[in-house]
Amino acid sequence: MVTGKEMAETAHGRSAADVQDGAGGVEIWIDGRRSLSAGIVAAVGAACDRAEECGRRSMVIVHLSGAPEEPLAQDLTVALVSKWERALRRLERLPAITIAVADGDCGGLALDTLLTTDYRIASTGVRLLLPIAAGTTWPGMALYRLARQAGESAARRAVLLGTPTEAADALAMHLIDELTDDPASALGAALEAAARLPGAELAIRRQLLTEAPTVSFEDALGVHLAACDRALRQAPVEAMP
Repeated sequence: MVTGKEMAETAHGRSAADVQDGAGGVEIWIDGRRSLSAGIVAAVGAACDRAEECGRRSMVIVHLSGAPEEPLAQDLTVALVSKWERALRRLERLPAITIAVADGDCGGLALDTLLTTDYRIASTGVRLLLPIAAGTTWPGMALYRLARQAGESAARRAVLLGTPTEAADALAMHLIDELTDDPASALGAALEAAARLPGAELAIRRQLLTEAPTVSFEDALGVHLAACDRALRQAPVEAMP
């Protein structure tokens, strides 16, 4: 049963982002064809609010499709882009697992959001596209995440030439975790596996994983030991014989 709903409306009266509570968790739909707006930023914020309210084993399911069909909106500002990037950063660091389901062309707002999620399911026809602005690719944080997640060499054609990343390449570059002809079944299996994961602990392991490539062993040791101590304190105590 839907208990809350936030919608970001475009000038054409169609939903660019839609948030609701579903059986598997908080669900959000992002349409990559649409231009960035304050309403879309608010919709992502609403999804994060709901996930945090759901507590220990919350999940966020992100449905993504579409790529920009028109140039960037004339009224787009750096201030609005900054708010969007902060909203995505919040989604990326939620104490909840985030699962993306992408279909068809996936660019613009949809690609931005995809790259912040923990587990990524895609239809076999998916393509990842960086939007074009002023004749070249948009230099937003999707570019940063592509380089971090796929590697500079693997991302070079997409970033410098705007070449679409086809489904098989996206899988090989680890930008997609699972390609399937049946996204609904794949999502069901992912939700079943994720249901056992406490969100706060997942967020700690996500952070450790993200920081590992750039932190020395000596600097990482203390943080990992603290996480081990936390895990030991939360482990059930075995009954004495």
